[in-house]
Amino acid sequence: MRILIVEDNGQLADWLARLLRKTGYTVDCVGDGEDADQVLRGDAYQLAIVDLSLPGIGGIEVIKRLRARGAATPVLVLTANDTVSDRVRGLDAGADDYLAKPFDVAELEARVRAQLRRSGPIRNPVISVGPLAFDTNARQFLLAGEPMQLTPREQSVLEALVRRAGHAIPKPDLVDTVFGLDDEVAPNAIEIYIHRVRKKLEGSRVTIATLRGIGYLLRLEPGGPP
Repeated sequence: MRILIVEDNGQLADWLARLLRKTGYTVDCVGDGEDADQVLRGDAYQLAIVDLSLPGIGGIEVIKRLRARGAATPVLVLTANDTVSDRVRGLDAGADDYLAKPFDVAELEARVRAQLRRSGPIRNPVISVGPLAFDTNARQFLLAGEPMQLTPREQSVLEALVRRAGHAIPKPDLVDTVFGLDDEVAPNAIEIYIHRVRKKLEGSRVTIATLRGIGYLLRLEPGGPP
């Protein structure tokens, strides 16, 4: 899952990015409203965390432009101005949730998870494919009931696949989900991570198929051991 942080406080943005990356999210950061407006014109993000006080165009205008384009990307607003009028302005502009600074880390993480659940096709916090289960609240994969040891990038790959289990994901879409704007991506980078995740799924009926010219498909093989 890919998240955009729009925050002009560099230290806060870096801290938030590190926090979210540790749990397997792919995170990009921009520091002003104009840059945010530009990168949000694509369809790469499942959530935008937007500060209202930004250089250039403000956070309210960023959200208005996003909604004017018909984009449904969830928006979580962060602001130091926790007044009723500011909350109303943000929500009326098209924001989905609101969190005042300073905030509790656990609450931020819970609000992020809630918005990602609401924006996706799956509402249950636990996604299961045979013996493979992904607890979206705990950000933990289990295989046959045992926690899987995954790097953040491996987790990003597997999460993207499990959220669309049974449907092929084109390679460019997977690259966009797993790697951020500042990442230098080698041509075979996705293949490397797919190989690593496959190794960790060995012995189960959960497999990742490579569909030539199409992409990758997570599926449950019939019969055999769980």
